[in-house]
Amino acid sequence: MTETGAEAPPQADAAHSRYVQRVRRVLGAQLERLPSGPPCRASIEAALASLNHRPLPSALRLVRQMVMERLVVLDIEQQAPMPVVTLAMTELAEVTLDAALTHARAELDALHGAPRNEAGDDIDFWIIGMGKLGARELNVSSDIDLVYVYEEEGQTTGRPDGRGVITAHEYFARLARSLQSLIGEATEDGFVFRMDLALRPNGNAGPPVVSLAMLEEYFLVQGREWERFAWLKSRVVAPRSAVDTGRAKPLGEVVAPFVYRRYLDYGVFEGLRQLHRKIRDEANRRAAGRPERANDVKLSRGGIREIEFIVQLLQVVRGGQFPEIRTRQTLKALPRLAAVGLIKPEIADKLAQAYTFLRRVEHRIQYLDDQQTHQLPTADADLAWIARSLGLVCKAETCELIEQLCSHRETVATEFDALLHDGRPPVRHNGGCKGCGGEPVQLDSPALLVGLSADVAERLQRFIEHPRVVMLRDEARQRLTHLFVRSRKIIDEHEALTPRQRDEALLRFIDWVEPLLRRDSYLALLAERPQVLGRLLRLLALARWPMRYLMQHPGVIDELADTRLAHERFDAAGFQQDLEDRHSAWVRSGQADEESLLDTLRRAHHAETFRTLVRDVEGEISVEQVADDLSLLADATLDCTLRWAWQHLRQRHRETPRFAVIAYGKLGGKELGYGSDLDIVFLFDDEDERASEVYAAFARKLIPWLSLRTSAGALFDIDTALRPNGNSGLLVTSLASFERYQQGRGSNTAWTWEHQAITRARFCAGARELAEPFEATRRAVLCAPRDEAALREEIRSMREKVRAAQSVPAGQFDLKHSPGGMMDVEFAVQHLVLSHSAAVPPLQDNAGNIALLQRAEAAGLLAPGMGQAAADAYREMRRAQHRARLDEDNARPSLDELGPLAPHREAVLALWAHVFNG
Repeated sequence: MTETGAEAPPQADAAHSRYVQRVRRVLGAQLERLPSGPPCRASIEAALASLNHRPLPSALRLVRQMVMERLVVLDIEQQAPMPVVTLAMTELAEVTLDAALTHARAELDALHGAPRNEAGDDIDFWIIGMGKLGARELNVSSDIDLVYVYEEEGQTTGRPDGRGVITAHEYFARLARSLQSLIGEATEDGFVFRMDLALRPNGNAGPPVVSLAMLEEYFLVQGREWERFAWLKSRVVAPRSAVDTGRAKPLGEVVAPFVYRRYLDYGVFEGLRQLHRKIRDEANRRAAGRPERANDVKLSRGGIREIEFIVQLLQVVRGGQFPEIRTRQTLKALPRLAAVGLIKPEIADKLAQAYTFLRRVEHRIQYLDDQQTHQLPTADADLAWIARSLGLVCKAETCELIEQLCSHRETVATEFDALLHDGRPPVRHNGGCKGCGGEPVQLDSPALLVGLSADVAERLQRFIEHPRVVMLRDEARQRLTHLFVRSRKIIDEHEALTPRQRDEALLRFIDWVEPLLRRDSYLALLAERPQVLGRLLRLLALARWPMRYLMQHPGVIDELADTRLAHERFDAAGFQQDLEDRHSAWVRSGQADEESLLDTLRRAHHAETFRTLVRDVEGEISVEQVADDLSLLADATLDCTLRWAWQHLRQRHRETPRFAVIAYGKLGGKELGYGSDLDIVFLFDDEDERASEVYAAFARKLIPWLSLRTSAGALFDIDTALRPNGNSGLLVTSLASFERYQQGRGSNTAWTWEHQAITRARFCAGARELAEPFEATRRAVLCAPRDEAALREEIRSMREKVRAAQSVPAGQFDLKHSPGGMMDVEFAVQHLVLSHSAAVPPLQDNAGNIALLQRAEAAGLLAPGMGQAAADAYREMRRAQHRARLDEDNARPSLDELGPLAPHREAVLALWAHVFNG
């Protein structure tokens, strides 16, 4: 009895399989030729070697029977995990194909000699496994999808008598026919595997073999969207030597760009819809009038194929940017997709459970008679046996097998429909009503402008009349129409938006769409993901800067689909781990070149910046939190860039560099804004005699890694002018030299303005062992004795120089540069720090202007309330400046329009007077 009191199903017996019964009758004691345990490459090869007294075709078929019988026992009676079964079948295919290929080539070489290129080198031949064979997921009665590719053109060497010379293409075509005979033909011993070559270029109408050059040209000229899904799982399965030696690597370099595009690829949705529609229609056609065929665990609604489609679609769409999701195996792909936020973890788990259950049922269906079928049997005894083998009960009154099958299929179908049909327009059901529904609105229809404000209608009309829009295909024009209709509906449903905000959203949406007319994949994304469109429109309604950022980096729009976006803060450790995972994936795929890595850094930084921007505009985080997150993001990106760039430096003399990036300015003070320059200095501490030369080369390499504009955009604008001796100094400085320069030891010493700058300096990336000695140097500089009057005059003089460089019209107040603005606060704090750090240690910390003002007041350096008032003023001016930048305003109100900022200006003026005139 079970814990619930129900009767446990009896143990299933492998001998129920009619195929097992036949194999045992025919082979008997010969089954022992297969070594014990789960079949693997070594045991299969051993069994095949033990049959070397038989012709190879017979030996291959007998080995298959031995493996199949063993797997039924392991699966049914010992509950072997599903991957054990699929891997064994995959390795059976690899071993038998390798043996058949070796045999067939030997026979052909005897007749025609070996095929060679013009240089006289041997031409290699690759058997490419597609589908489940390529993914190492082969089921027990599957056919094998193959494509045959040879390296290059040439001809055979002929026999010793000079005869038998044929082209390499003819040689390999004959080789393909030999493989069909050795593996695919049914004999008195059965077959090894049914072989299907329909996935080759041009399908059954194409040649049986193609050269690598022919394959590449086909991908470029004729390759169809659905073929990208097929080639996603492709790999060379024989000869094994081509894989072991890396000789087949050029094939991967041809296939990867075809399958994975460097940009967001939502245009593939319709291609997969069409493929799925054909498969579903075929399944329905075969089931018509045959209700028993409705329970097809592979092709019916919610079946194995739909799980595979979900996974492959997400991989093809995003695999160009996320190489870590590139894997052929479905069960490996699901958690990877969840890890990068493309699918919810709980959904990934459910799909994995469904996939495992459906595959186990599929195997049991096929164990019965070794037939390539995926339909549940109708015989009660067979259904009961399948159920028992899964620990379930199946009787006339209740069948747990069917119940679980239906539950899993419903889960799969729900997720599949949600993914694949998300962007499709609703189907009209008029029910015979005349005049209902009507024709869809056209892009040039006046109806599209009805109800819009004059500004929006005029802007939309200009867009419609744009030559690029006029030249669009009908399908693209209809997609645009659909987007505008849906956008208006979404905007109208946003009750929290004012009429002006609604107009702004539509105007900015049109401005954003117009440059993207030639990049159809982004419009396809909006068509496929209505929730992304809705969030985009709300974002555009709230501020103008998001539109500008999206125009610069349109790929980040997909981040709006990430459910983690709204309430999470930036996670530096997680960001760096994601990048390292991506780097490892590039290395595994052999594509870790500098171009790919530079693009990877830029896309990751842009995406994370956009997440912060969305949280900012939607009011989820404060101005201070925005600055903190952007500064942490810059630190993490710099740190990752150092590690990756170092590995690409030819002169490197150690595994990890003793090299640090010191942040100054806004990055140093953790007040970074969107698009802020990075003021940085490079230091090293390395006794190696080559160190100066190596780190100078590294710095020269690092700057392009950080600042070069690639196809993915730019990363940072870098300013290194704060290094010792400015632009005339060395690009990188030893820690000892930096210390001597800053502390005035020797003839070459730092200026006062450089000491002002170091008040906001900090270690931000690189070798952490340099952080402490740098901080010690910084504090020593802050605590150095100074002539306070001379210091006050130098800082005041520098402030006037900076102010004179800015042109602020009379009567206007520049939040940063005008008297009483933010820069007055910053200069006042620098004076307080440089004058009093020795006596007031809390001022030595790089704690930010607000905290330092509060500490100065607490130490009695400012009048009671003065420090807090100035701190509040600085905070409010930062907020006003930030808001103005989000709206692309110049942040220069007139003096009589200061409103709530007027008292804050007075507080700053009071601080300035106290510090510099007091």
